[in-house]
Amino acid sequence: MAPSFDNLTEDRGSDSEEELDFSDLRQNYDVRMEEGLDAFVIIDGLPKVPQASKEKLVKFLLKKLNTVGKTKEDAIFMPLGQNDITEGYAFVEYAGPQQAVEATKKLHGTPLDKKHTLAVNKLTDIDRYGREGRVNDEYEAPHQDPFSEREHLRWWLGDPNGRDQFVMYRGESVGVFWNKKKDGPENIIDRNSWTEMFVQWSPLGTYLATMHARGVQLWGGPSWQRVHRIPHPVCNLIDFSPGEKYLTTWSFKPIEVAEDDPVLSMEEDGKNYIIWDIATGKPLRSFQTHDLPGPTEDENGQPVKKKIPWPAFKWSADEKYVARMLDGQSISVYELPKMVLLDKTSIKIEGVRDFEWAPATPQRDGIKSYEQLFCFWTPEIGSNPAKVGLMSIPSKEIVRTRNLFSVTDAKLHWQSQAAYVCVKVDRHSKSKKSLATNLEIFRVREKGVPVEVVDSIKDTVINFAWEPKGDRFVLITAAEAPPIPTAVPPKTSVSFFCPEKTKGATVGNFKHIRTIDRKNSNTIYWSPKGRFVVVATLLSQQSSDLDFWDLDYEGEKPEAEKDLTANLQHMNTADHYGVTEIEWDPTGRYVSSSASVWKHAMENGYHLYDFKGDLLREEHIEKFKQFLWRPRPPTLLSRDEQKQIRKNLREYSKDFDEQDRIEEDKERGAVVEERRRLLSEWLAWRERETEDLEDERRELGLDAGRGDVEKKEEAEEGKKVVEEVTKPEVLEETSEVVA
Repeated sequence: MAPSFDNLTEDRGSDSEEELDFSDLRQNYDVRMEEGLDAFVIIDGLPKVPQASKEKLVKFLLKKLNTVGKTKEDAIFMPLGQNDITEGYAFVEYAGPQQAVEATKKLHGTPLDKKHTLAVNKLTDIDRYGREGRVNDEYEAPHQDPFSEREHLRWWLGDPNGRDQFVMYRGESVGVFWNKKKDGPENIIDRNSWTEMFVQWSPLGTYLATMHARGVQLWGGPSWQRVHRIPHPVCNLIDFSPGEKYLTTWSFKPIEVAEDDPVLSMEEDGKNYIIWDIATGKPLRSFQTHDLPGPTEDENGQPVKKKIPWPAFKWSADEKYVARMLDGQSISVYELPKMVLLDKTSIKIEGVRDFEWAPATPQRDGIKSYEQLFCFWTPEIGSNPAKVGLMSIPSKEIVRTRNLFSVTDAKLHWQSQAAYVCVKVDRHSKSKKSLATNLEIFRVREKGVPVEVVDSIKDTVINFAWEPKGDRFVLITAAEAPPIPTAVPPKTSVSFFCPEKTKGATVGNFKHIRTIDRKNSNTIYWSPKGRFVVVATLLSQQSSDLDFWDLDYEGEKPEAEKDLTANLQHMNTADHYGVTEIEWDPTGRYVSSSASVWKHAMENGYHLYDFKGDLLREEHIEKFKQFLWRPRPPTLLSRDEQKQIRKNLREYSKDFDEQDRIEEDKERGAVVEERRRLLSEWLAWRERETEDLEDERRELGLDAGRGDVEKKEEAEEGKKVVEEVTKPEVLEETSEVVA
């Protein structure tokens, strides 16, 4: 028999129960209401079933609940209503509060079956949202605003003249303009203090993002109203997903969330990154800035300065996945829109330095199942060689690897249609005193993903760029810098490559077309439609050249290049002192070069060229900061329709030329009318002044002045001036024999 409480007190030699210490018992067995409730969630949206089917429903529900935490059958309370039928909700206790939080994040909105979707909330939210005064005792129907039609966010695509738009940020003013072929830009809207840092277009041109102390704002529509507000305080950088569904924001300073914040919760407190759903304006998940991958010290033991990699989160082409590197040892892939970790675990890749998603859904030979690809590389670790790999998602299968030796650095370059990925490998000699570069080109769409090596490159490649939607590329090489730095950087060379001609649809081996030596070029800008490319020199005090090249020149082809799929021709060289940015418009018709005050203090402004390199406009603007073309979404025309348009382009050109002529006539007529108005006002003013002068002379008893003959001569002279001013200008005369 267990000893009585009285015996226990007597054994301790105590005269009073109050002298006993129960602190250890209370600590172990007292009910902590707050902690206990934090482990509970409410599951709503369940089917209403009779009591006989309740056990089966609980077991089915338990399988989903245990995917995010640990619970058991007797920890699920599913109340019964009238006629012993469940009420459609249940109370669930998890092993801990953190598991309850994970359940609300990952299970809320999850379909249970075709007819039922789970709604998961923390039990403590009843106290948070249901305090006295927050919820009325009597039911009030929610207020429903009357329907109001929203503005079309892609209205600019309906411009009858097919013009493009661009945004300029200068001084404290941000303006959006129509681009006009001959005259200056046509202003659409101009606002002071529209942004506090910079502006940025979304990838398809739907939104214009502006940066503010309280977050990011997205604007659009014909009236440029605010469409969305993203409340990330002191946000420094943003990155849109390819289809504009999601947005990544980052701030150097960790977020501080107020208790009454209507959007952010304590989950975001102390974090740096937030991934948002743009349509709802709500955060999907937040993250902290982790240690950056790569060595912390150089060969001499000195600390290595690291830059924040941006974008830190990289999107798959179809926006179903977003991934980031974690501490240089793994890659975490998250499924959207739930932002749950794929298979609940990161992909372990020891020493991973970089990775890039394929920019389009891959079409590998013989693969019919859905997949997305990303390419990664790891450096040499111990006796293990450096490695480049292609991984398929969601299977996490490595479809191709290649070992590399004596690697100093590598860069990954995907072709826009995911047909190729080029790995630019910088290799060092055994003494590590010299560098050389070779290109490892993975042919993704061919069986087995073969790798072609281009190793005929003597110097280090400092820039590489694929032709958009094509299979040609340009690279810039530079000799090694001298041991003692000089004021003049070493000369660079520009090389052009394309495949050999082959029969059928296969693409031949990549061959060198031509190299242009003794240049200062350091950047490559392809037209978004391919064929034309600008090779330029940015941020240089010695040179500011822009070289315009055509790779499908229609003239005679050199004999040495007969077997190649390109005909290279230099079209023009332009010069823009202090140029800091170059950008093609989305149609490939125009090129803008700009000198931003953020990077260059003198002669700020922009130049506008056509695709051939002819200067169309030059504007010097004080405190000029940004020039950005508005992107366009992909065309809705089929490939056959696009081919038909290209085939009949000369016929369409006649219509375009006629429209240009009509527009010029209107503009010329407006100039003539303005001249007539000004001349008429001047003649009227002169007549009034002359009459006043004659009246004054009469009052003074002097000769009245002009006679009728003089007045007639002046009238005739004025008439001649009017005719001369308004005389139409003959631009071209043609003669035609009419039968």
